[in-house]
Amino acid sequence: MASFKEILNYSEEELLQLLYKFNQSEGINEDKAEAIAIQLKLREAQLICAIGFNISVKKLPEIATILGFENHDSLINSRNEFFTIDIYKLLTLDNILSIYSIVKNDNDNKQIMEYLLSSRLESIEKRIEETVNSLIIDKYKEEMRAIYSDGIVGIDFVETRLNKSDSGFRALLNEVTLIVENKIIPAGDVFFRETILPQEKRKLLNKGLIPRDLIETRLSDSNISDVEKKILYDHLKLNRENT
Repeated sequence: MASFKEILNYSEEELLQLLYKFNQSEGINEDKAEAIAIQLKLREAQLICAIGFNISVKKLPEIATILGFENHDSLINSRNEFFTIDIYKLLTLDNILSIYSIVKNDNDNKQIMEYLLSSRLESIEKRIEETVNSLIIDKYKEEMRAIYSDGIVGIDFVETRLNKSDSGFRALLNEVTLIVENKIIPAGDVFFRETILPQEKRKLLNKGLIPRDLIETRLSDSNISDVEKKILYDHLKLNRENT
């Protein structure tokens, strides 16, 4: 049987070959997508997202009908709902990472992805707040690393994340460091922002991403908090002792 990743990467011809036989099948009436998914040993969410995020599917309007949807837009709406609401249950972490590996080279879906991610990340963070589930946290961290390393999001998405004051989730994910290391926003720009927690700045310092002259310039600002000031002074002292 075809795997999630294989279907996600299928060509137009391969998609038609996979699904054509189900278009001729007797006894598939109500939920065609679920029935087809079962025969392929997949979950319905996996089948819809694998096909829905496949680059070739937009050229094959008949695929939506085979899966029991009224049209292509209905298929995409179902795909979006599964992607934004599910939290590593119907779609595995590997499924999600595979989607990002495709979307990064698909400009149409890449534009939509930032909108979808706002809802998806909100759902995940809400679940973490409710359960403090370490397995979800670990998977979330890995997903966020892929989002930034694959270049899935643009500057508007990043600015929205950075502009959140006292963002515990951003600190949990080590997100500021991910943004800087993936060269989305320069380290110096991030370092001088008031919305970035002192603990987040410490991680940038520990990674060696902030040059000494920027640290000294930051310390010349009389408005910085005592916590940040101590972190900066301690870093300079430690590095003087190690040189």
